[in-house]
Amino acid sequence: MIDAAELIDNDFLRQFEIKIDDHLAKIEYSLQDRKIFLTKLVIPEGITDENFRTEFLSAVFEQIDERNLSIVPTSPDIAKFVRRNRKYKRMLPVGLRI
Repeated sequence: MIDAAELIDNDFLRQFEIKIDDHLAKIEYSLQDRKIFLTKLVIPEGITDENFRTEFLSAVFEQIDERNLSIVPTSPDIAKFVRRNRKYKRMLPVGLRI
């Protein structure tokens, strides 16, 4: 469902965003040193696909991984995603446990 071309890193608003129909899903972030703090996940109620959350987060994490950044999930929803998807735990900074 999600194509890498559809995912936008909006530097000005400091958020990853993707538009599905007329709905905008986003992950807000803060960038410090070589760490990206993922602070808020917003998925509109109009997006009803059950797999969308997983696909969206996976696409964002792949883009972050390509930039060789560490992730610091401060949002409970994003932290839960990392706990459930062990392959992304390697992206956590040394010493950070979720």
